[in-house]
Amino acid sequence: MPSSVREFVVEADGGSRGNPGPAGYGAVVIDAATGGTLAEAAEYIGVATNNVAEYRGLIAGLRAAHALDPGVPVRVRMDSKLVVEQMSGRWKIKHPDMKPLAAQAAAVYPPGRVTYQWIPRERNKHADRLANEAMDAGKRGEQWSAADSTADLGERTPLTEVEELREPGDAAAGAAKARAALASAGGRRTAAAAATGTAPEPPESGASADSASSADADADADADADSAASADAGVSADARVSVAETKARDDLRAARNIAVSAAKAPAAGWGASADMGPPTTFVLLRHGETPLTPSKAFSGSGGTDPSLSEVGRAQAVLTAGALAARGTVQAIVSSPLKRCRETAQAAADRLGLDVRVDDELRETDFGAWEGLTFGQVRERYPDDLTAWLDSEDARPTGGGESFTEVTERVARARDRLVEEYAGRTVLLVTHVTPVKTLVRLALGAPAKSMFRMELSAAALSAVAYFKDGNASVRLFNETAHLR
Repeated sequence: MPSSVREFVVEADGGSRGNPGPAGYGAVVIDAATGGTLAEAAEYIGVATNNVAEYRGLIAGLRAAHALDPGVPVRVRMDSKLVVEQMSGRWKIKHPDMKPLAAQAAAVYPPGRVTYQWIPRERNKHADRLANEAMDAGKRGEQWSAADSTADLGERTPLTEVEELREPGDAAAGAAKARAALASAGGRRTAAAAATGTAPEPPESGASADSASSADADADADADADSAASADAGVSADARVSVAETKARDDLRAARNIAVSAAKAPAAGWGASADMGPPTTFVLLRHGETPLTPSKAFSGSGGTDPSLSEVGRAQAVLTAGALAARGTVQAIVSSPLKRCRETAQAAADRLGLDVRVDDELRETDFGAWEGLTFGQVRERYPDDLTAWLDSEDARPTGGGESFTEVTERVARARDRLVEEYAGRTVLLVTHVTPVKTLVRLALGAPAKSMFRMELSAAALSAVAYFKDGNASVRLFNETAHLR
């Protein structure tokens, strides 16, 4: 290989202050042998989710590396387990918003040229800092620029997995290579693209670049190695390295400044003008009342599976009428438990639709608490109840499900149904915990927020899922309790 750079390390990260919320990404390209920073990219992307921002950062980092030298292999290091596993091919990409982003990332290099490695969050500080700088700039109503960066291009980022080269000539050659790559990339606008991750793209799968993720950086230091290299090299070698690295740093900083003035594309998020098409909307309906509902007893998937009471059947009929009057529901999916199937069937009879049953929409298994009131559980199992209220990982007595376990299966059902019913309105007839889980995930709220939500029997809510990864929540609670 004519280049002295044997491998690029791309570190990327992305963040969202709200998930979804104001989001940005950061990415850095590093010479794997010397640890020197060759390019940085960061951008505020408007309102997006963490995963969207992470993918956007990955794309930007890969494009920046490609602009420097498309022939050098790339090792991507990120603290996003999702992105690393999906891009490595070990996890299936189910979410419709992630598929086009993954396709864009995969299209930058030929197959086999890029490898992926997960690293802990604390070792991804460089990219994390860039992502936060981008979000801070967005908060000011600006886009990230070179002036926002707190690091000098050309700085060394020691990589613990790679032994650093000790010959100062390699550092000089690496700096010269960075300058040459920018110069050969095609003029001022291409140099700007190399610095911002918007380089001319290789053929892609046709997906639009809506989101990205940010890069990771290793925080370990090896100042002794740098000192030893300088001492062994002598004054003349030091001078050559200093001149080369200074020139490379100046060239790359100038490229980033060009990018700020040359950028023409509008910011994503609230300001985006692209038509994303109709969202996939879940109308969330809690089942009607059962004999256990008035006492607020625990009634999950491990209990007696009660049917609707007389009041519950009346609620189901009223709700079906309200849905028929609205005229928007195109499909019905129900939990397998009787109270939900009976509520769903009332709607299906009015709307002329079939009921599909999805097991992952079932209620939590409350173990030994099934059929007991909150007061009875507190009296019989006080320690277990306290632990359950304090931690989403705690299970009810007797081997029930934790909130974490319920969240995982409800999220799986959400992703699967959003993909299957893309652009349609679907009635999901389910239970308190799944409804609250879908709402709090859409809001980016913590698990404990579910204890602060009130959800009456036969209450309606809705979540609309958009193609950019955002979601919108509507709370109705419009069906009378009828007691």
